[in-house]
Amino acid sequence: MARKRTTYACTACGQTHPKWLGRCTACGEWGTVEEEAAPPAPPPGGGRAGLPVSKPLRLKEVEGGAPHRASTGIGELDRVLGGGLVPGALVLIGGDPGIGKSTLLLQASDRIARFDVPVLYVSGEESARQTRLRFDRIGAEAESLWLVAETSLSRIEHHVAKLEPRVLVIDSVQTLYTEDVGSAPGSVAQLRAITSRLMALAKGREIVTFVVGHVTKAGNLAGPRMLEHMVDTVLYLEGQRGHPFRLLRAVKNRFGNTDELGAFEMKSDGLAEVDNPSALFLAERAAGASGSVVAACFEGTRPLLVEVQALVTHEAHGTPRRTAIGFDGNRTALLLAVLERKAGLDVGGDVFVNVAGGMRLDEPAADLPVIAALASSHRDRPLDPKVAVFGEVGLGGEIRGVIGADARIVEARRLGFERIVLPAGNRDAARQLGEQGLVPVSTVEQALDVLF
Repeated sequence: MARKRTTYACTACGQTHPKWLGRCTACGEWGTVEEEAAPPAPPPGGGRAGLPVSKPLRLKEVEGGAPHRASTGIGELDRVLGGGLVPGALVLIGGDPGIGKSTLLLQASDRIARFDVPVLYVSGEESARQTRLRFDRIGAEAESLWLVAETSLSRIEHHVAKLEPRVLVIDSVQTLYTEDVGSAPGSVAQLRAITSRLMALAKGREIVTFVVGHVTKAGNLAGPRMLEHMVDTVLYLEGQRGHPFRLLRAVKNRFGNTDELGAFEMKSDGLAEVDNPSALFLAERAAGASGSVVAACFEGTRPLLVEVQALVTHEAHGTPRRTAIGFDGNRTALLLAVLERKAGLDVGGDVFVNVAGGMRLDEPAADLPVIAALASSHRDRPLDPKVAVFGEVGLGGEIRGVIGADARIVEARRLGFERIVLPAGNRDAARQLGEQGLVPVSTVEQALDVLF
């Protein structure tokens, strides 16, 4: 009897090793190398099941043009996907437990099936009866929606060949297993083999495939990082515990813009789209409070107005604290240094910066709003509630122009903001919209003089 081959793989990065190691030599993580059965040898000639035999073609012989997209019936999901469903796309969606990943895909499956598009929903975590109860909660009634509770990838492939769905939903990939790999479901070898076969299935039959992925306590998708490299699109559903709002963010998309954002509100009958997220983020803004500034920001192709809050204390107990939630901590320290050297504000106490609504601002245009919020809290002087701010701040105290100034201005005016403080470098781009209420500034000192 042939001896069963084993290998040792890192659960963090997927790197394989010939023997057990306490520390992975690829990613440097400790205690992540585990023993598992070696995957079977590839078939002679290579290739993947379900894919046609490859043949080199000249570039001009390959069919081009924009891919045909189909709507999911959920506008916010279509936005994040880049305009809708692309045939053969493999989409991985992750998020914390209970955040609403399955609910979103349940709703999308029902909406798509209402267009008479065959949809197969595979549940690996619940029975068919339990999943039906969840479909009933969201009012699903489509005739073209099929449901199966299954964890064997071979049987799922059999159901796909028999039903020929155009959309396949797998909830979740960590529960599936293939008989070709001897390790337990959720292991590195199983995830690698399953994702490869799902990709072959999606590309070979041009089936749009949604895959739910669990996340670790650090917030990353469980399994090797290779999973995110293999799929076409990676979506994260984010939200705070006890908060009804959810943000769907694209961090990878081969068929559309990355960093796109969709907004939802969790209700008793499922996730409801938020058509005006700017108004949502500003709905509970306190009137007349110091340290509060409205920032005109950009998420993907969408302009958003969000509230930036700051709290500055005048006394520090020991080493001053610098805490930022929803904004980069290193960037906060940089802006504090600019405030001290270029504007003469000595912020020596504890500093707290927060972006309301669970948003995270990563773009440079959030610099000037943070500066304004810090100065407002330090001076204990509230800003005009009808002022919106955006602009990048340099180390020399200069205000630099940013992209999308016209769209930010249109969004701010639509929500009733009467004055908009913007970089002087964006004046020409915004002039065609009319200069009424626009206040261009060149330096941090000039911006603070205008705001206060």
